[in-house]
Amino acid sequence: MSASLDWASAWRIARRDLNTRFKGLRLLLVCLFLGTAALAAIGTLSAAIERELASRGQELLGGDLEIEVWQRDLSPEEKAALEELGEISGGVRMQAMAVSGAASGAVSGAGASENAAPVGLKSVDANWPLYGTFTLVDGHKVGAPANGEAWLDQGAIDRLGIAVGDRFRIGTKELVAAGIIATEPDRLSEGFQLGPTVIVARDFPAQAGLTAPGALYESKYRIAFEGGRAPAAAQEALEQRFPESGWRYRTRDRASPGADRFVGRMGEFLTLVGLAALVIAGIGIGGGVASYLEARRTSIATLKVLGASSRDIARIYALQIGAAALVGTIAGLMVGVAVTPLLGFALKDLLPVESGVVIDPGALIVAASFGLLVALVFAAGPLIRARNFAAMALMRVRVAPLRLQRQALPWVCGGLIAIVVLVLTTSGNPNLAAMFLGGAAAAFGALAPLGAAIRRAARAIPRPRSPLVRTALANLHRPGSSTGALVTALGFGLAAFVLLAAIQSSINGNIARSIPRDAPDYFVLDIPRDREADFRALVSKADPGATIRVVPAMRGAILAYGPENAMQRVSELKEIPEGAWALQGERGLTYSDTLPEGNSLVEGTWWPQHYAGEPLVSLDAEFARAIGVGPGDMITVGVLGVERSARVANLRQLDWENMGFNFVLVFSRNALEDAPHNLTATIDFQGREPGGMLLRQMVREFPSSSMIEIGQVLEQAQAILGQVGTATFAAASVAVLAGLAVLMGAIAAARAARTYDTVMLRVLGASRRQILAMQLAEYGMLAMLLALVALALGVPLGWLVVTRLFEFDWLPDWGQILAVLALGVALVVAFALAGSLPLLRAKPARALREL
Repeated sequence: MSASLDWASAWRIARRDLNTRFKGLRLLLVCLFLGTAALAAIGTLSAAIERELASRGQELLGGDLEIEVWQRDLSPEEKAALEELGEISGGVRMQAMAVSGAASGAVSGAGASENAAPVGLKSVDANWPLYGTFTLVDGHKVGAPANGEAWLDQGAIDRLGIAVGDRFRIGTKELVAAGIIATEPDRLSEGFQLGPTVIVARDFPAQAGLTAPGALYESKYRIAFEGGRAPAAAQEALEQRFPESGWRYRTRDRASPGADRFVGRMGEFLTLVGLAALVIAGIGIGGGVASYLEARRTSIATLKVLGASSRDIARIYALQIGAAALVGTIAGLMVGVAVTPLLGFALKDLLPVESGVVIDPGALIVAASFGLLVALVFAAGPLIRARNFAAMALMRVRVAPLRLQRQALPWVCGGLIAIVVLVLTTSGNPNLAAMFLGGAAAAFGALAPLGAAIRRAARAIPRPRSPLVRTALANLHRPGSSTGALVTALGFGLAAFVLLAAIQSSINGNIARSIPRDAPDYFVLDIPRDREADFRALVSKADPGATIRVVPAMRGAILAYGPENAMQRVSELKEIPEGAWALQGERGLTYSDTLPEGNSLVEGTWWPQHYAGEPLVSLDAEFARAIGVGPGDMITVGVLGVERSARVANLRQLDWENMGFNFVLVFSRNALEDAPHNLTATIDFQGREPGGMLLRQMVREFPSSSMIEIGQVLEQAQAILGQVGTATFAAASVAVLAGLAVLMGAIAAARAARTYDTVMLRVLGASRRQILAMQLAEYGMLAMLLALVALALGVPLGWLVVTRLFEFDWLPDWGQILAVLALGVALVVAFALAGSLPLLRAKPARALREL
């Protein structure tokens, strides 16, 4: 070959030598397939949901702008201001009790059973819905129900034991179940409810006695703008016009902040999982390419003897490796797109996502770019190493291993820079992505010298008496040993096991801790304050040993805080201080003569019984630190349009785990007692829980009150956390699969050298049992050492994901983590022994002829 081959000629040679089943490059295919498929599915699903949230923002919110306020309706002036912006639709949201059967005067048949159930009551006016279409199960497209009628969720129908056309009661008024809800356009923006939905006419809550002064309800108004007005500008204008209104705003751009937050966090986590899978797979790619070129060393040497230049060699094998990488990447993209409809179907009840196949070109391009860049970074070294060595050096590779070539550094560094830029520019959380990249770089930086350190330590250790152990140690530091590659591959592979166990066990720990130590059996809302004695008597009659705790409850917004002569108005803040979440919107308020149960004083003293001096308030210590106030400072709150100021008397530590009453602000009695309000109670039964009987009695005696069973709330919370845990487990399993592929690939990559060693040992008289024992000792020592490294890598990364991304508490189960790590070590040893079995079947004469 006198002249360099052109690309067409190089491809002809590469194609002839390339096995149609990609024999020798399957590890590269599998690794790229796993990583690219994960990134393609994650990116496509996230993009589909985000596009749906953006394009259907008006429909999901029910308007262009939403106003929420507690315990009151809007004033005529406030409604007029909203009408200036466009068409408005208003209504009420609250918890209520529905009852059917004898208690409701139902006429569905003699002997009808009496059922009671908590529901999420939603009243709407004639303009609802402003956007989208509300549909019943029978296919009718309707709006607000007529007076005396209601649309019910299927869950409400089932729990009440009624059918369409039957009667039931909420509060003091009867309703007819006029239809079953099929699609509710603004359901996602309504958020979490403690019961199935019941939709009624706008004036029903007031007619049923549910919105009397002091009742806990929320008024919601949606606006459909006229003339293409920007939601942010409209919100700013309303904030300036009504700075102390206590309104909470939502715009069509953030129709469902909870869904946005969930999609964002899960998308970030899943993207990091996909990148971790690709990083781990990259190690397998490097080992696979090195193993493939090692198997082709004779062909490379022959081509060079026949006159092929280094450029020709690079072109031929770059085309082969590139073809395999392209096939693996395309296969991964296809599977990622195919999996997306299945994921969308699983999430259809939680998030808005299109059904069917969704193709997002941007997400697929990003996934393919990551895959090919990782292949470039990890394949460049072995390829250039084979390109630059002379034919005789390739022939002597068994006894004179090839060294790393500096010519590969520009390719490797260029690919790494491109990956970093791509990660940071496509990530929604660049800081988190930068931390991940820094962690991966630190891990590589630690594992590379660790391999050299292990080789030096193995060389320095005194020679053991056992010949098997002595040979195993020698294999760790002999010329041509694969210790460095194995340390990197096994370290990352085992770290994937630790990462999965740490995340999963922490999520399980948070789920277990979500079951409070002293959770009450029931919450009861809106008990009339003048009927507390009747309520206690009713519960005590059902269970004389029941523990009842009753507290006043109302809603209010913090308007100002700070030193008395220099108070900071919340409306004048440019941004809310970190941790000062209670400054946003309205919060629960109460008053008490005694320190609330489960709270402890951190600073200051509690006021005495029957205190009648200056109004005082007790603050949550964490919230007080966030806004920089302490005993002696002042707090002003707005309750039903009236400003009330109180001096901070003390700071408390709240017990958020007992699921009792935890108010950020607790006032002295004389500060709030005259404000319209009702009572809220918890019930903890000592004997057999009365259950449905008490619910029915409560509905009869207290028709405007709502009774919530805590067990069902906990089940819903556990179900949601369980879904997060399952999704996390499934996603992190991709990284574990990549880790397993790397483990197998690292062992397979060393098979050629192991064949030579095994043949020589057998020629010298070693038995199969002795060779297996030697392999067990070598890999066992290496795996045990790397298990400690995996803990050092996987645990911090797991902490980062759990605490910074999911914002859960760090509650790992160390027993489970160690058990999973032990399983990983066992798999390493098992793969090593399984990889040794074909070597034992190698014929010495044939193997020696192939050297």
